[in-house]
Amino acid sequence: MSKQKTDKPFVQIALQSKLVTDEQIETAKRSLRQQKFKLSDEALASQLVHSNVITDYQSQQLLRGRSKFTLGSYIITDWLGQGGMGQVFKGRHAMMGREVAIKVLPQEKSTPSAIASFTREIRTQAELDHPRLVRAYDAGQDGQTYFLVTEFVPGTDLRRLVRIDGRLSMVQAASIVTQIAVGLTHAHERGLIHRDIKPGNILVSPDGEAKLSDLGLAGFLHEGDKDPRAGKIVGTADYLSPEQIRDPSKVHASSDIYSLGCTLYYAVTAKVPFPGGRTKDKIRRHLEEMPWHPRRLNPDVSEEFVDVIADMMEKEAARRIQSASEVAQRLEPWAREKYELPTSVSQGSHWKAAPLPGVHDTAIEYDDSQSSQNSQTSSPSQLSESTHPLSAASEETRIIKKSSPPVVVTDAAPSNTTRESVSLSNLTLVLSVVVPLAMLVGALLALLVMSWFRT
Repeated sequence: MSKQKTDKPFVQIALQSKLVTDEQIETAKRSLRQQKFKLSDEALASQLVHSNVITDYQSQQLLRGRSKFTLGSYIITDWLGQGGMGQVFKGRHAMMGREVAIKVLPQEKSTPSAIASFTREIRTQAELDHPRLVRAYDAGQDGQTYFLVTEFVPGTDLRRLVRIDGRLSMVQAASIVTQIAVGLTHAHERGLIHRDIKPGNILVSPDGEAKLSDLGLAGFLHEGDKDPRAGKIVGTADYLSPEQIRDPSKVHASSDIYSLGCTLYYAVTAKVPFPGGRTKDKIRRHLEEMPWHPRRLNPDVSEEFVDVIADMMEKEAARRIQSASEVAQRLEPWAREKYELPTSVSQGSHWKAAPLPGVHDTAIEYDDSQSSQNSQTSSPSQLSESTHPLSAASEETRIIKKSSPPVVVTDAAPSNTTRESVSLSNLTLVLSVVVPLAMLVGALLALLVMSWFRT
């Protein structure tokens, strides 16, 4: 993203934002002079960050000429990430000083249907109150910008934790998943099905506390046809239960159990159950195949632990573990120790920060063309919600698709088989060239020998 041009000097923009005062500006200037630094906008911004007057994210935005850092009663302090439905910022209540997470629906995506869906998520989250579920604090509208305020969970999400630190031990994975199962029990008892359980929606704090987030696709069992997503396949392809694919109208609590089982599989193997391929390939494999045995990817996992994963991932819902409370009970032998995050894992995101809410920036827009070209997504005609490039770069594909008979693909092959096929093809090509050439050279040598004997 190129630096936004502005005719206003940095000091004027900083004062206009109300993040800094004249006195703080002058103090920063004096400090730079004492250190014999050249006075520039960048140096002044850096000094204000060093003095804890503003955050690094705020300094970047100020240098780009942006001065509005408020959403209602909240001050934006940092950027946390991008979800399928909106951007997530870190903020602080101006009066209370409490740190929060603020989910924002981008203005350019604020269609009537998107606003209705976002409002539904806000009201759904407001009905839940449990320490293992991310709590909703507030919601509002600032101009044309809609936002949801939730508790801020320091640390990272489970997907990023595994990607950075590698697969987890049985104790670590069981501790995290058990906590989520306890939160799911609270939600299920109230008739709410999450429908998008996955590592990216599980937040883990530095002291090992885990919370389930993102109710954007959740629905209540009693809603029936009132659910705007009734009759649609809703969720993330890598973690979809078979019944979500066969008949979305029959999704129930055990559907979340299957997705949580896929999440547990990922936690101890660092692989999704069915990696590679397009969305329809993943869907077919959820219906028909079993993933690689976890011990093939992590020999430290015991057979007893594998049995729990297998019982959570049963294809037939009736044979699956039926409740989240039973999941917690089955994992209890391994979940007695609390897991703490390694110090090498930092909070926040390693992706480029989004601009402030209300600022249009094409660098972070949804990119349908990029999503459709990715091998792990379906074409835009197949999806009613595009996959953001940030998600497409991972092994997860979030889909909201109208219910239809699953497409059975007979020519899809696992990535290892594909590599072996490519290698075999290359070997065949080499032999087709080398063998005739060797025969020709042999014939020439035979003629030369015969000629030599005749002479």
